[in-house]
Amino acid sequence: MNILKSKHSIIALVAGMLVLSSCSMQKYCPAPDTELPAHILRDETVLDSLALADMQWWEIYTDTILQSLIRKTLDNNKDMQAAISKIRELRYSSRGAIAENFPTVDLWIGKRNEILNYYGLPKDPGPEPGLKATIGWEFNLFGASIWESKEARDRYLSSIEGQRALQMSLIAQVATAYFELLSLDQQLEIVRRTMETRQESREKAELRFAGGLTSEIPYRQAIVEYASAATLVPEIERQIALKEHEISLLAGEFPSSVERSQTRMRSQFLIDIPVGLPSDLLLRRPDIRQARTELHEAMANAGFYFASRFPSFRINTNVGFEANTDSWAHIFQSPYAYPIVNFLVPLLHWGRNQNRYKASIEKYMQQKAAYEKTVLTAFKEVNDAMVVYNKVTQTSSLLVNLQEAASKYAELAELQYLNGVIGYMDVLDAQRQYFDAQLELVQSVCHEYLALVDLYKALGGGWNEELPEEALTKEQLRKQEKMVKKHLSDSIQARPGLTKEETLRETYREYLGRQATENTEKYIQQDLNPEQKKADRKERRKNRKFEPAKENE
Repeated sequence: MNILKSKHSIIALVAGMLVLSSCSMQKYCPAPDTELPAHILRDETVLDSLALADMQWWEIYTDTILQSLIRKTLDNNKDMQAAISKIRELRYSSRGAIAENFPTVDLWIGKRNEILNYYGLPKDPGPEPGLKATIGWEFNLFGASIWESKEARDRYLSSIEGQRALQMSLIAQVATAYFELLSLDQQLEIVRRTMETRQESREKAELRFAGGLTSEIPYRQAIVEYASAATLVPEIERQIALKEHEISLLAGEFPSSVERSQTRMRSQFLIDIPVGLPSDLLLRRPDIRQARTELHEAMANAGFYFASRFPSFRINTNVGFEANTDSWAHIFQSPYAYPIVNFLVPLLHWGRNQNRYKASIEKYMQQKAAYEKTVLTAFKEVNDAMVVYNKVTQTSSLLVNLQEAASKYAELAELQYLNGVIGYMDVLDAQRQYFDAQLELVQSVCHEYLALVDLYKALGGGWNEELPEEALTKEQLRKQEKMVKKHLSDSIQARPGLTKEETLRETYREYLGRQATENTEKYIQQDLNPEQKKADRKERRKNRKFEPAKENE
């Protein structure tokens, strides 16, 4: 009964120490500012529960060639491969940190020959063959090892959010480069078509000049107009080549030509795009989620240095068999035990532990400011992207009217010139305006597409909860194959375009990714609902309370 009471006292003491450590971290590591604006957009008046970011990237970018480019990039991009390797590295590090909380067992098998030669006694060689197991366990009363394992886990979760942010960024980069490439193709087509028209005008002007119908000035002006259009061709071709090289690099390939659609980009004009709720932006954007896990990592680091200032237990036990003869025959008849219990109390370290703890608190405050800045930046980027999208779509609609008017003006100028009403200089001026209007419209439509890409990225669209298969460890891959073999014969609904086996593999990876997502969302929900956070903490304390009746049972 006394042993049971002693056990209960130790459990209560340890639980109290951990609660005290946690409360200290909450006191000196304040939560970030969670007061969000009423709306995401500055001039928004209606809240919308849906958002553009809720759509998958293949639903936004419907061009099948662009979809294949994006998938190739996500598979072969070198930065993505490095990010996946980082996930695996930090997963192993996290498991190693968790293992630090458990006892260690080492086995020693050997033979030592300790020679004793004391004064006045004969020389004694003292051979000692032995088989020993060394058991060690260090337990910090204020949970230093627990905080250390939390820090490693948050660093692992941060790497997952970093990979998702990279995926979102890569999709936006590929889409941007692809739309710019299509725009350059259209511009090159317009320039070459204009060159053909101006070549015909030059030939006509030459005939009129040779026949004495006009002076040399219209002829020379026609040559100038043709040459000015021709000089644009090498520059556009240069931009096309560089853009193809950029896409090849993103896809992890050597510079090569890039296949693209022959469909012309057309203005979408202004459409009503829902942006969602302010709180949803914190959950959608992986850079915010990454900053939040890094903030928890900084808190865990502060908790480790806080707990390192207080006492810890170290238990070492050597057990086994050790004979004092040169023979191994009777070794199992010679048991051996050597327990050691250390109680380490840091007394005089010249302020080293205290200063490390204070430095970790300041590091947390820096990370807190970085997180709050990330949130502010996210809202700014969404508002910027929405303003840009609205204005470029308005510009595109105006340029459509300008192009149509310039086309009519060029046709009428040509007819009036043939009838002798106006001079040739007026015709060239009308053609020049039509040419400029065409190029400006193509560029504006491209800006419209790029603005939609930026808005989709700013809202946090373009990533999913599924982890890449390359990010899984060998153990997880074995579990995946075991699950596939176990459930493959069941009545499983295959996803469109996938077999049942592929569906199971994707489901497993989504499950692993969803676990990390839930951890990060839990942190953010605590920021958004501080009262709920306090209630959860009280519930955990209540569950940790010792109940003798249950223990006796």
